Amino acid sequence: MDIISARGLAVGYGTAEVLRDLSFVIPEGLISVVLGVSGSGKSTLLKTLAGLLPPLEGGFEFSGAPVDYASEASLGALYRRIGVLYQGGALLNGLTLFENIALPIRMHFPEMPEEMVKDMVHNGLAQVDMADAAAKYPAELSGGMRKRGALARALVLDPDVVFCDEPSSGLDPITSSLLDDLLLRLKDTFGMTLVVVTHELRSIERVADRVLVLNAGRLHYAGDAAGLSASGDPFIRTFFLKKDSQDDA
Repeated sequence: MDIISARGLAVGYGTAEVLRDLSFVIPEGLISVVLGVSGSGKSTLLKTLAGLLPPLEGGFEFSGAPVDYASEASLGALYRRIGVLYQGGALLNGLTLFENIALPIRMHFPEMPEEMVKDMVHNGLAQVDMADAAAKYPAELSGGMRKRGALARALVLDPDVVFCDEPSSGLDPITSSLLDDLLLRLKDTFGMTLVVVTHELRSIERVADRVLVLNAGRLHYAGDAAGLSASGDPFIRTFFLKKDSQDDA
């Protein structure tokens, strides 16, 4: 089953079109990776799919229902069913990790009893192996811990889809690999659907089930990861050759 289906989607800012004529699906229960060079529009696409940036043309369906950016009810329903791991984590420095993770619960369900809020937050922390860090502030956490804490916040409402914007950005290779392991565990254990936006290719062979490649304002490739690695397409081969040269450096 496809949880997201886009047809003729164009995204950008104001009158500046970044991506156009995008038609693709995001299958349920898999990790879909969005690839492209810096500035190719990966994060712009994520913002549109997460309900943060209205499309310039076309649209998309979420679980079979069109997302209407002119309707607060439609967007509110979308926000309750997705989680977002922002680039850099975007934790609020003046709040403890517990308070950061509790924010979406209190925003969407203000009448929820405090004991239930506590249970949900601690369950979220346990999912990312940070059960002992609830009282810490973001400044007291390492870069990898901040990313995992932000992921716990994205998971706390048990979303249907989690969007991850550059999850490995700023992390060393070992910490990045551990984060990949966590994403795989979420998929395998909970059947979670993840959309991972990145310009780094080191982890694609480990985590990607499906791949979307953006190039020159359009969707250049959409398919499984095995098909991508076996592709003879000149742009894709050049893309992977750059990866290989970075790995060898």
